[in-house]
Amino acid sequence: MARCHKGPTFCSGYYQAQTSVNSCYRTGMWYGRTRQWLPLLVFSSLTAASLVGLLLLPAVPQDQSYHLFADCRAVVGIPNFWNVVSNIPFIAIGAAGLWRFRDDPATIILFLGFFLTGIGSSYYHWHPNDATLFWDRLPMTLSFAAILSLGVAERVNSRIGAILLWPSLAIGLFSLLLWRWTDDLRLYFWAQFFPCVALLLLFVLYPPKYTGTRFWIIAAVLYALAKVFEFSDYAIFSAGYLLSGHTLKHLAAAAACFAILRCFQTRRLLT
Repeated sequence: MARCHKGPTFCSGYYQAQTSVNSCYRTGMWYGRTRQWLPLLVFSSLTAASLVGLLLLPAVPQDQSYHLFADCRAVVGIPNFWNVVSNIPFIAIGAAGLWRFRDDPATIILFLGFFLTGIGSSYYHWHPNDATLFWDRLPMTLSFAAILSLGVAERVNSRIGAILLWPSLAIGLFSLLLWRWTDDLRLYFWAQFFPCVALLLLFVLYPPKYTGTRFWIIAAVLYALAKVFEFSDYAIFSAGYLLSGHTLKHLAAAAACFAILRCFQTRRLLT
């Protein structure tokens, strides 16, 4: 600090002003850093609280009747034909996304998850059992983690979103390994549905940085429709014995993935 030559009264006021300015500057810097990381702290707290809440719930074993689908018809030697081939759209959409969008890890994992979902789900439906179901669920878990990361990056902070990707992937993978080790699906269900709840809150509380929000809404509606089809497998198939609810689930979920692909293809930065 420069020396003052204007008298004791003036110097005292000068030093006090300089001290006040420095104090305000430090306070402003602290507030700015706190505000930047506050969403991450809040999100981490909610995540931890919800994970602890899982301990209060009873274990959820894999119901073996899950592997009994309504449509078991074999065509050209392929068992459960329509449940197998209805996964082809996932492969096409994932390949299209990987071909065009490779600018960051979350986007790569998102479309890689779509692509591998088509392969893993086809493999599972060829011979449904717990072992093959693992490879059906793994790619979906990757995609859910990537979607959460991308949502946080767009709505809150790109750096926080990038950081969040890796623990989300780790939790998703561990949830599947835990299921195979202990036959407990609690953590897997959390890894699938917690990102959906978190994204809903993000879309309500934070403005978008890009256009294309309507595509995310369409994707959410289609995914909800897919779950309805999944739980109505036998009812839908018995209505006309043409396609089962599970086959329609695949097509609706693939349509949701296509909506996300269109979002990336058409979105523009908002100014």
